Amino acid sequence: MPGLVLGTVNAAVPFALIAWGEKHVDSGVAAIANASVPLFNFLLVMRFAPEERVGRRRLAGLLIGIVGIGILAGVNPSGGWWAVAGTLAVVLASFAYAVGGIYGQKQTAHCTGPVLAGATIVAGALVTLPFALLQLPSNAPGWKPVASAAALGIAGTGIAQLLLFRLLRLYGSARTSLVTFLLPSIALFYGVTFLGEQLTAQAVGGLVLILLGVALGSGLVRLTRGVPVGETP
Repeated sequence: MPGLVLGTVNAAVPFALIAWGEKHVDSGVAAIANASVPLFNFLLVMRFAPEERVGRRRLAGLLIGIVGIGILAGVNPSGGWWAVAGTLAVVLASFAYAVGGIYGQKQTAHCTGPVLAGATIVAGALVTLPFALLQLPSNAPGWKPVASAAALGIAGTGIAQLLLFRLLRLYGSARTSLVTFLLPSIALFYGVTFLGEQLTAQAVGGLVLILLGVALGSGLVRLTRGVPVGETP
């Protein structure tokens, strides 16, 4: 049962949403939207991990991050409302990742990381198999698409799942989710450098606000209060 849940919420659903979303938005925008994983994690722990204290600083970070997502999606972004839908699909995938992270952290107390990783991959493949069979290509793909799929499957999924469950066991879902810090800057750089994508002020603004929100919510940045005159700090 844990493998099926993790395979669905931590693999099949987010993979499908991100793949569909990136048909309508640039890779950099998708990566920025994916940086909202920690924000959803902070929100979910309020209900499912009440032992973690959620103070004003974390709430402020959450609200700032939500504003960043709104700016990223935009009122009338390039690509029209399909771009809005694509961005929101990636954001929904981030929510699924946050759910999977919290659930996966709880399961590490009962199962080893490699077992959970293997179960996640197998269950995710079984869930997506019927949809894949409906979209089989008419001709056999060339070696480049096959090599790309193999690289994504081995490194981007297999090895990544092993690392994920080890981090969940050692550091918990909140801190583990912060690895999404790396996605926006790298994806924006790759998109602009290799794919000729445009770096817009809207994308940069959304990125800044999302990262500021996560930094506040995680405690990496703290809001300091001024000390009244005559009072010892």
